[in-house]
Amino acid sequence: MIITVAGVKKEVSDGLTVSQLIIDENVETPQYVTVTVNDDFVKSGQFEETVLKDGDSVEFLYFMGGGQ
Repeated sequence: MIITVAGVKKEVSDGLTVSQLIIDENVETPQYVTVTVNDDFVKSGQFEETVLKDGDSVEFLYFMGGGQ
């Protein structure tokens, strides 16, 4: 199946979970990543049970704090 990851179309195996995609994509500091699938936020506790479908669009986001 074909999904889009961070704007890049990729062919992946059927049944791929968000959790496995994080591993496959070598996501830096996965414990701090926020994931959206088709612009919907996926709770970190649901990464292992969220199965991606053909045509899905996935983004990895990091929220940074800071300022004065």
